[in-house]
Amino acid sequence: MFNTARKALFALLFAGLAWPVFAADLPEPQVEEAPPPVYEQPVDVGGWYIRGDIDYHKSDVRGIDYMTYGIDPCNCTVIPGGKSFDYGKLKGGFSLGGGVGYKINDYLRTDVTADYWFKSNFNGGTSDLVSTSTEVSKMSALLLLANAYVDIGTWHGITPYVGAGIGGAHVKWDTVYDPNTTETNPGASNWRFAYALMAGASYCLTDKIILDAGYRFSHIQGGRMFEWDASSTGPGFDRGFNTHEVRGGLRYQFGGNNGCAAPVVAYQPEPEPVYTK
Repeated sequence: MFNTARKALFALLFAGLAWPVFAADLPEPQVEEAPPPVYEQPVDVGGWYIRGDIDYHKSDVRGIDYMTYGIDPCNCTVIPGGKSFDYGKLKGGFSLGGGVGYKINDYLRTDVTADYWFKSNFNGGTSDLVSTSTEVSKMSALLLLANAYVDIGTWHGITPYVGAGIGGAHVKWDTVYDPNTTETNPGASNWRFAYALMAGASYCLTDKIILDAGYRFSHIQGGRMFEWDASSTGPGFDRGFNTHEVRGGLRYQFGGNNGCAAPVVAYQPEPEPVYTK
């Protein structure tokens, strides 16, 4: 009985010493890593948006011409002539605007805008051989444009862009008068051709609201400025305006991808670990 117990003890000791050697030769089970999550970008399709803008602008008057009338001493007939203002300047002013647009894709969008320019003060002057005259008035305008933009790309929520627009402007002049005399000329109002060039950048405030800031150069064609009056001067015509605008506003997009929405992680079920030998 003692021999049997001794043999059993030796067998257990041998198994304890040999097991680590055998275990080292066995292949370890390997667990396959789960695939990375799949990100689905928002649908790359544009959507409708509305916009509101405010600006400060400075317009340069390209010149002002007006008719004059004299009397021919030989036959007492009226002789028409023409003269120009010695100078004419418009002070800066503000405007409010709005529009409706459509974002076509990540790089192209278009909109239609209307901007009302509040009245800007005008100061000018004329002269002849014997006297000088100061002329003052005010000018306001409604600018309507169809615009197209190229969004260059988006970095950290900021998207620089360039654009161009074409349309028309309704320009309204108040009465032109000399504050030192009783001479007045009724102001004129009319529609004119206009175009604009823009550059700026937008910034994502939320996934639907975008802050837009930039510069716009606009040109309004010349037209009638004031009518004839009893003092035998007029009508007068301005040669148009070149306007420099600093603009800021907000855009709200109703649907589609405006470039601000974060990527959406597609649902994936938890993969079962797979063991391989």
